[in-house]
Amino acid sequence: MSEYIVQSATYNHLKLAEEICFHMEESAKARGTGIAKRSPDYLIQKMLEGKAIIATTLAGEFVGFCYIETWGHGKFVANSGLIVHPEHRKSGIAKRIKEKAFELSRKKYPHAKIFGLTTSLAVMKINTSLGYKPVTFSELTDDESFWKGCASCINYDILNRTNRKHCLCTGMLFDPADEKKPEKNEQNFAKKSRLYERWLRLKKRVLYNTYQSKEKEEKVLS
Repeated sequence: MSEYIVQSATYNHLKLAEEICFHMEESAKARGTGIAKRSPDYLIQKMLEGKAIIATTLAGEFVGFCYIETWGHGKFVANSGLIVHPEHRKSGIAKRIKEKAFELSRKKYPHAKIFGLTTSLAVMKINTSLGYKPVTFSELTDDESFWKGCASCINYDILNRTNRKHCLCTGMLFDPADEKKPEKNEQNFAKKSRLYERWLRLKKRVLYNTYQSKEKEEKVLS
């Protein structure tokens, strides 16, 4: 992994904003779920504020990216927009980016709860290693600006239908008040990962079937 540089984004990385946005959109299309849509200007703003982590090759080519946002007047922090260039996936770079973003969040906002929404089992595993736990959406921020960011996802209607209680995403939260170190027992970690995987599949199936049933019902009534 020495061929990658993972660091806080600087002025020198502003030129990569458009490329990052492109890969975010392409990734969301491929997965069928959405990363909150952001403009190049928004990512540039995050870089200038020192709230973005970027991974590049030694030659300065884009490899991966993530940024942090604050919600609820700084009570919550989200590590958002994680993206890795297709040519560099399955290299372990996503974990390095997430670890760096987590470290940056703890440094800038030591008392804030750090959270995220994801449909990716790989991200869930990384989050678990950092000390996150799966939680209900009610334990996340109630800041309306955050939830509006979900509007660009094709599953947004499910979120609305359930009164923002459920969706295909899983909410995960790190609470610094717990003062617990990340899980280090490999067997327990592997067991948790298998449980998350089964739970995620069940959750998607139940929500999808419920959503489809309501759609059919509405068509009959109309």
